[in-house]
Amino acid sequence: MIHIVVVDDHEVVRAGICRLIDGEQDMEVVGQTGLGKEAVALCRKLQPDLCLLDYGLPDLDGLEATRQIAELDGDTRVLILTMHANEEYATRVIRAGATGFVPKAAPADELLVAVRKVASRGVYVSPAIMEKMVSRLGRPAADAPESVLSNRELQVLTRLAVGMTTREVAAALHLSTSTVETHRSHILEKLNLRNNSDMTRFAIRRGLIGLD
Repeated sequence: MIHIVVVDDHEVVRAGICRLIDGEQDMEVVGQTGLGKEAVALCRKLQPDLCLLDYGLPDLDGLEATRQIAELDGDTRVLILTMHANEEYATRVIRAGATGFVPKAAPADELLVAVRKVASRGVYVSPAIMEKMVSRLGRPAADAPESVLSNRELQVLTRLAVGMTTREVAAALHLSTSTVETHRSHILEKLNLRNNSDMTRFAIRRGLIGLD
């Protein structure tokens, strides 16, 4: 039996995923939440085989939540489920300790395949994302400009791009406002952007944030 913690801040989506999993004879949802910090706590307490983790959470993003779960004493595997079909996210969360990455647009059958593959200590990346990752090998950084950003800069970029203020970003990432401003300056310089509106357009174009 594969014991799974499901993490998604959209309650309807989370309920649907739980129903899908509990409908399989070899899977069981043992915990669920809509927050990254609670996901880490559940994985520490329950030590599930797998954490099915939404990348876009209101407190911790998938990158930070993955890192914290990977550092726990247990052997929980992390499978990222996200609306952002961006190969940069996939690359970074795998480096942080995840062993799977599936877009939410993928069919239910693919998600179940991914769960079984990751739970059996394999690695699963959606074919569409894997194709993008492979196609980037040997190509200039200009083809994936966000790759020049540090993990922290990427976190700041995506939050500013969705309209959060410097103070809100600072609170969310536990940084000072001056540190956020420094990151913002570096982001603008590295990406040759002028302001937050440019950041938003860039993030949408690169699939780093959604339109909803």
